[in-house]
Amino acid sequence: MEKRLFDLGGRVALITGASRGLGQYFGRALARAGADLIITSRKIEALADFTREIEGIGRRVAPLALDVRDHDSIQRMAAAAQAAFGRIDILVNNAGCNVRKRALEVTWEDWNLILETNLRGSFFVAQAIARFMVEARYGRIINIGSETSVAGYSGLGPYGASRGGIKQLTMSLAHDWGEYGITVNCLAPGWFKTAQNAVMYEDSSWVSYLSERIPLGRPGAPGDLDAAVVFLASEESRYITGQTLLVDGGISVGALRALPKSQPRS
Repeated sequence: MEKRLFDLGGRVALITGASRGLGQYFGRALARAGADLIITSRKIEALADFTREIEGIGRRVAPLALDVRDHDSIQRMAAAAQAAFGRIDILVNNAGCNVRKRALEVTWEDWNLILETNLRGSFFVAQAIARFMVEARYGRIINIGSETSVAGYSGLGPYGASRGGIKQLTMSLAHDWGEYGITVNCLAPGWFKTAQNAVMYEDSSWVSYLSERIPLGRPGAPGDLDAAVVFLASEESRYITGQTLLVDGGISVGALRALPKSQPRS
């Protein structure tokens, strides 16, 4: 019987930053496609509810502690992850943070927190997991970027630098590891409501302003990223590497309308 498309049965996926938000969206999508999961958070107890949820849909799951700013923590996590199921086929490099400040207000500590978490952490997690993938001569690495991987926004200087760096890092790692059967791609969500930015969505005028700039007319919703992460994790994406896939409702095509809404279009 021919295997169905995008079937992740028998695969093991590691998702960092899985205690909330997009990390859990990615985990649910991969588990529903058949993958067993390794999930991480700085505090392992924060993974208890999500662990039970994934077990409830019939998938195996291993929760592990990980601080991506601590090199020893990364190495311990990688060894434990490999030991949990004997393989790691998919890495979703999702752990990240942000501090929203105007450029003149950003501190040295703000910069280090964001870049060490989002960029340095992603590199060294990928490096640690890729060692096992190189040995297996197979892997799917999905680095999580954002709209700020390709666009600049006021108040998001260090964050944009980190996410732009993820895009460039993805291309370099794709070249480094392609010969081992490993693909490396960047999944870049647009504006999705998460615990990190929920306060912004409490302002209805800001949501209206944002929606006006998105061709599809709304921010991202749970489920809008499912197909993209499953595709990049699957065998069907085997000839795609070094790429950035924007899932943003089209906001990256441009921020301003050339014509007022009321004016007919040709």
